[in-house]
Amino acid sequence: MSALRLLTSTASTAASRLLLASSTQAAIRPLPPTFSLSTTEGGPPLSPELRQRLDSLVSASDVVVFMKGVPAQPRCGFSNAVVQILRMHDVAFEAHDVLADEELRQGVKEYSNWPTIPQVYLKGEFVGGCDIMLSMHQNGELVEELGKIGIRSALLNEEGDKKDK
Repeated sequence: MSALRLLTSTASTAASRLLLASSTQAAIRPLPPTFSLSTTEGGPPLSPELRQRLDSLVSASDVVVFMKGVPAQPRCGFSNAVVQILRMHDVAFEAHDVLADEELRQGVKEYSNWPTIPQVYLKGEFVGGCDIMLSMHQNGELVEELGKIGIRSALLNEEGDKKDK
């Protein structure tokens, strides 16, 4: 619970509202296979060059975050919340500031077929944004997913310390 309080205290008002709302909801339900969240449907497809660039970026590290701002100075509460979640788990990640590159900002939305930033990738696979990361963090699924890619969450160390006492 203290980790959740830390996240709440460091996130912006918008992210705090999301924390409160998501903590009272059941697990996220999957969308029907025909449902699309893309805001760019009907827009121009990704150029081969941009697709190749994004393929390279998402596979460059085990954990990749496309965010507004940089980890040391997020420029959006949702990006800040994702950074705080990853820090709680002591996960090293590569971050890309979409505000510094409009082509990247729009391209990553088309690439993932997900309309919002931040976006998190584990081993090249799109996981989701702030709401999904928060849900995974709260229900323990993030620890499991990190384990699947060979990353041990620091929260497992805290649990072990508590059991030893």
